[in-house]
Amino acid sequence: MALRIALSGFVVLIVAMGIGRFAYTPQVPLMIQDGQLTLTSAGLVAALNYLGYLLGAWDAMRAHRHVERRLWAGVVGAVALTFLSALADNAYTHGVVRFVIGMMSGWAMVLTAAWINEQLAHAGKPALNAAVFAGPGAGIALSGLLAIGIQAKGLSAQAAWQVYGVLALVLILLIARYLPGPGQLHRSGEQPQPLALTADIKRLVWSYSLAGFGYILPATFLSQMAALRFPGSVFAQFVWPVFGAAAVLGIALSIALRHVGHSHQRLAIVLWLQGLGVIAAWLLPGMAGLVSGALLVGGGFLCAVQLSLLYGRELAPHHARYMAGLLTTGYAVGQLVGPMTSAFSTWLTHRLEPALGLAGLALFIGGALVWKRHDERQRQFQ
Repeated sequence: MALRIALSGFVVLIVAMGIGRFAYTPQVPLMIQDGQLTLTSAGLVAALNYLGYLLGAWDAMRAHRHVERRLWAGVVGAVALTFLSALADNAYTHGVVRFVIGMMSGWAMVLTAAWINEQLAHAGKPALNAAVFAGPGAGIALSGLLAIGIQAKGLSAQAAWQVYGVLALVLILLIARYLPGPGQLHRSGEQPQPLALTADIKRLVWSYSLAGFGYILPATFLSQMAALRFPGSVFAQFVWPVFGAAAVLGIALSIALRHVGHSHQRLAIVLWLQGLGVIAAWLLPGMAGLVSGALLVGGGFLCAVQLSLLYGRELAPHHARYMAGLLTTGYAVGQLVGPMTSAFSTWLTHRLEPALGLAGLALFIGGALVWKRHDERQRQFQ
């Protein structure tokens, strides 16, 4: 039972996050090649996606009715809008689709995390939580490998969106019957006391927001950076699948090292390693910089998500959904600022690299914020 629930959550995150949101990254070079986007407009379209994600996460955090419907809408919407992306042919239509799919992803991410956390805790298998968060990484790896085949076949961006849509649909059909029904995500009798926003919670929210800003630039533009630096290189097309595979490996290492130190210390180290990866992608020449960035930023991507949510549950154990929503909202704000920064950087300098320096700095600061727990004896809910 617990394994089936974990697998269902894993697949939902593959579809809603790994494909619904992040198939956009390997699509950027194709859409620019087809004349649908420019490097600057690609950043603005990504920003609209993150704005939708912000609104979806915020709504999921505060919802008291129709909670399960939001989860289902997020899952079905991610599939339908991936197909619909094939009809978009300019920055305006892609922006609208990305905005809506961002909102669907925000619902799916927050509500899946809350559902999985509750169900696995009830089943006595909370350790499976971490494995579920490998889902987006697996989706990124799958979409990246598909992108290699798509480019090898010379398919258009439109055809590629259809391929991603078919994959998403097949995966969801496999687990749809196991998703939560009415009453499984919200129980009207449960009314915990309001969450006290203590210093540690505030520091965590700020840290996670900076993590969202820091990772999103390489996560959005790694494929385009590789295409620009190594035009026509098959090896450059593997940078994005490496990012996804590293994310899955990072989760595996996080599970193996779960008894080493405290969760907030492990989170700080992960953010610092991601910061090094961003700087490497910026400063190291040749393929070495891109691969180092993919390994370090990708390897820490899902670890940062999983460890932040874990630390949030430790700080506020009776507010799992609210904390997941609060953190995801902060993360989404960071993600929204990231592409806007990249768009400004490319408009001003015609290069992404200046924005990468700011992203790396943000990750170093985010790690410093959570390295120490400042109020060990304070209970976060009264």
